[in-house]
Amino acid sequence: MEEYVETLKARKQEEKLKTVSLDDWLPITSSRTAKWYYSAFHNVTAMVGAGVLGLPFAMSQLGWGLGTVAIVMSFVITLYTLWQLVEMHEMVPGKRFDRYHELGQHVFGERLGLWIILPLQIIVMVGTDIVYMVTGGQSLRKFHDLVCRQGGCGGDIRLTFWIMIFASPHFVLSQLPNFNSLSAVSGAAAVMSLAYSMIAFSTSVAKGGRAADYGLRATTAPGQAFGMLSALGTVSFAYAAHNVVLEIQATIPSTPEAPSKKPMWRGVVAAYAVVALCYFSVAFAGYYAFGSSVDPNVLITLDRPRWLIAAANLMVVVHVIGGYQVFAMPMFDMIETVLVKRHGFAPGFWLRFVSRSAYVAATMFVGLTFPFFDGLLGFFGGFGFAPTTYFIPCIMWLVVRKPKKYGLSWFINIICIVIGVLLTLIASIGGLRQIILDAKSYKLYS
Repeated sequence: MEEYVETLKARKQEEKLKTVSLDDWLPITSSRTAKWYYSAFHNVTAMVGAGVLGLPFAMSQLGWGLGTVAIVMSFVITLYTLWQLVEMHEMVPGKRFDRYHELGQHVFGERLGLWIILPLQIIVMVGTDIVYMVTGGQSLRKFHDLVCRQGGCGGDIRLTFWIMIFASPHFVLSQLPNFNSLSAVSGAAAVMSLAYSMIAFSTSVAKGGRAADYGLRATTAPGQAFGMLSALGTVSFAYAAHNVVLEIQATIPSTPEAPSKKPMWRGVVAAYAVVALCYFSVAFAGYYAFGSSVDPNVLITLDRPRWLIAAANLMVVVHVIGGYQVFAMPMFDMIETVLVKRHGFAPGFWLRFVSRSAYVAATMFVGLTFPFFDGLLGFFGGFGFAPTTYFIPCIMWLVVRKPKKYGLSWFINIICIVIGVLLTLIASIGGLRQIILDAKSYKLYS
């Protein structure tokens, strides 16, 4: 009997050592030396991207009144729910919830929490990477068309090939081991996002609203209704950092005297200042300049001055390269955890090389098969982003912190939950309809 107990203890100790060793290798937990500005870079890179370019199009489907309310209200709600996640990262003394689903498991239970959070988080991260594949390919093609308009350099090249070109550097960048090794790429992406947003803003203002029609984009009542639903999904897609915020915070060092939430929140505030500058300026100026004729990607609509818009599209490419990697890193963490713990693979170079390359190839394939930018924004924004961004943090807060019923905190969280649930339902419907409409005129691998 004593031998059995000793063997059991030895096995548990061995399992514990394996877990510790695995944490030292996995991309989320292997390095905890990040500074507060790393957090700012990663949050800007995660949030400002494909979403900001689609905001003028969303305004064209919502109009000035509803569009302004949706964008401003989403900004306020998501800043509040992001603060909740940062606060809950270390709410249990001596324990850090390094991943969104770990916090969900603590709040809802091991099994239920995993099934509530993990599928939504996977939809968000994989969906974002697919959208970024499409965005990167479109921006590369726009850059080529602007530069080669009179040069005749190669003629018209299919979007399929541009997406493949955009995907090629990701096979290399995906081998970076963790978030901190991604900081330079993320920093460059954050700077690019601010730069191209200001270019989109300034060129839109310079064009002015001459002959712009500010009526709703669709001409029929059903089209207007579904357009509004899809636009709300596009707005929710624009506020995307919640799905990686705990993973980003996990890279910041923490002690009882200096918890990670202080530098993390400092980085979040800096990031949201950049977000406010980019989102409000691009959304309102882009709609002001083009009205209901604006494209799903506002930089596609702009074409003068040609050199500046070409540069802006190239900046978008640099930014979404970084954005892709920020959303892919938690996915790499999940994939590698499953392969090591469930399937017994040894952690090492070949496991990382094959699994990450396969992920990049898969998102590239889906992106070039279904390149419906506006519909993808609406669908993924409603189905994935709205729950994990707008109301699940509020539900967690109510369960864990238990604010006084009918008090101010309780009412704020209930209102956010109601708005988030409605947004999830209606935006998913609008986005799916937009994908169906786009598919009617789409030729495979065109």
